[in-house]
Amino acid sequence: MNQRFSLVMVFFGLLAGLLSSCATKKDQILFQGLNESLQSEVSYTSRKIQVNDVLDVKISALNPETAIPYNAAGNGQNMMAGMLNLQGYLVSVDGSIGLPILGNIFAGGKTMSELEATIVSVLENNGHLVSPKVTVRILNAKVTILGEVRSPGTYTYTEQYITFPQALGYAGDVTIGANRKEVWLIREEEGVRKYHKIDLTQTDWFDSPYYTIKQNDIIYVHPNEVMVKSAGFIGNTSTVLSVISILFTTYALLIR
Repeated sequence: MNQRFSLVMVFFGLLAGLLSSCATKKDQILFQGLNESLQSEVSYTSRKIQVNDVLDVKISALNPETAIPYNAAGNGQNMMAGMLNLQGYLVSVDGSIGLPILGNIFAGGKTMSELEATIVSVLENNGHLVSPKVTVRILNAKVTILGEVRSPGTYTYTEQYITFPQALGYAGDVTIGANRKEVWLIREEEGVRKYHKIDLTQTDWFDSPYYTIKQNDIIYVHPNEVMVKSAGFIGNTSTVLSVISILFTTYALLIR
């Protein structure tokens, strides 16, 4: 009788351990505290050009034919993204790009509008073109998303701005095993690497500089405690159900 009682107690101890390791609803729901009365002003931060960015620079003028020599061959044509990257201007380690006729122009640390203004100034002040117009775009903007997401990887985007939730959407959202309170954003700005922890269950970071993704950002989603504890033993939901089934079967045999 004492042996049977001990086995029953072991069974309930194992079952309690499984149940206690389950994540709560509060740990799973994103953006808690939202309601229809909330409003906040949206502010956009201009992206700054970094080393290894590939830039698309298009130069036009009042007389279109005069601007042709100032554009790289193939610029402006309809090409695949990979070909566009080959035709773009790579920002070198010293922060400069080499443009036809104009030579090296410093781009590192500038916003795209600032670089546009710089090139226009060079074209006008040196008598190259009349009424020049310049447009600059980053061709290889990318974000790397790792950890507890459905599809980890590196994702490229062509939009001027994307948000943190959009980036997670590219990776198929966080998994059930994600620690939504510990998501790390790693960002390099002007030669300095910065780290910021984001709690996805809250909304206070919506008004922070980290709500908008910048090129070359890295997002890492930590696993939650359940996933850490189950690593190598209980790897998924079906395994958990199998273990519970075995425990109930064992309990039924013990009480006969």
